[in-house]
Amino acid sequence: MMNGETMEALGHVMNRPAAQAAAIGGATAQGVVAARTLLLNPLTLLAVGAAGGVVAGFLLYRYRKEIALSVSRVCGMGKDFVLQQKESLADLIEETRERESEAAVPTGETSDTEVPPKAAG
Repeated sequence: MMNGETMEALGHVMNRPAAQAAAIGGATAQGVVAARTLLLNPLTLLAVGAAGGVVAGFLLYRYRKEIALSVSRVCGMGKDFVLQQKESLADLIEETRERESEAAVPTGETSDTEVPPKAAG
């Protein structure tokens, strides 16, 4: 057992950030080692996997309506996005075709559709 002076001295040491970081790091390292040794055993790995599957299945079943609504909302947003992109692409193609047709006919020449001026005579 530790006496009061020792506990007080340890309390002052643990108030320093470096000491706190070292203590947390040591505890984390021990937890990682313990988890690694547990998960190396195939039966433990199977039990953890089965427990995770049961929990995931329970949560999916419990929130199935909310999940279905969210998925349908996201699908609807995706469809709207695709339609906007198709419309935007169609507008760009139309503008490009207009520019190409304007560039094909120089401004100084007359086209076949214009009526030539009447000759004086």
